[in-house]
Amino acid sequence: MAQRYFLQCSYKGTRYHGWQIQPNAVSVQGVMENALTTLLREPVAVVGAGRTDTGVHASFYMLHFDLTNPIPPNYDLIYKLNSFLPEDIAVQKVWLVNNEAHARFSATSRTYHYFISTEKNPFTTETCFQYTLPLDMDAMNKAAQTLFDYNDFTSFSRLHTDVKTNNCKIFKAEWKRKGASLLFVIKADRFLRNMVRAIVGTLLEVGRGKLTVEEFRQIISKQDRVAAGASAPAQGLFLVDIEYPKDIFSID
Repeated sequence: MAQRYFLQCSYKGTRYHGWQIQPNAVSVQGVMENALTTLLREPVAVVGAGRTDTGVHASFYMLHFDLTNPIPPNYDLIYKLNSFLPEDIAVQKVWLVNNEAHARFSATSRTYHYFISTEKNPFTTETCFQYTLPLDMDAMNKAAQTLFDYNDFTSFSRLHTDVKTNNCKIFKAEWKRKGASLLFVIKADRFLRNMVRAIVGTLLEVGRGKLTVEEFRQIISKQDRVAAGASAPAQGLFLVDIEYPKDIFSID
C-alpha cells in the first residue's frame, strides 16, 4: 500500500510559469516532481495546496505525494532535495501523514501578503510592486473591511475558470505601513484565481481617490470582473501560510 507524505517548501516565482504543470513552460510543480522522481527512483506525482500564477511567490507552501516504497529512516530527503533543486526553491520539512490527508482539500485557510514599495528600490523589483503615487491608507483599510460583508467574489475572479462556486469566507484583510513599504494581509478559507491581485488593484484605486469606499462595495455587489480594477502585478504577491486541522497529520 502506498504511503502519503506532506512536504513544506518555499519558492521565488520569478522564473516560473506558476505552480501548476503546463505544456512548454517551466513550473514549480514540474521541477519538484522531477527532483523527487530522480532522488526516490520511482515516478512521483505531487499535489499542491493550490495554484499560484506566473511570477507569484510562496514563503510557505504545502504539497503531498504518495510512494510505493517508503522513505528509508536514514535517508535525508530534505538535504538531498535542497542540494538537487535550483536556488529559488527550498524544502523545509517532509513527513508521513494519514492517507486521507490532502494538501489542497484538507486546508482550512490560506494567507497571502502583498508587498508595495512607495519608493524606487532596485533590490526589490522581483519581490515587490513599486508604486510611488500617494495613497490614502485609511480609505484603503475602510474599503478592505467591506470584504467581510460578502461571500461571492466573482468581481475579483479570473473569467472562465472551472470552479463550481465563487464563494469565499474572508477572515482578515488589512493594510499595514512600515517605512517606505506597504503590506496587504488577507486570509480566507479559499481564494479564486487572480482574486488577491484583483482586490489589491481595486483597493489602490480607492487609495488614489478614483473610487470611494461605497463604490468599492458596489463593485463587489455587481459580481462582474469588468467592474473591478486591473490586477496588481504578480511580483508583489506571496503565499505565506496554509492552515490544516491537526488531526489530519496523525497516522492510523
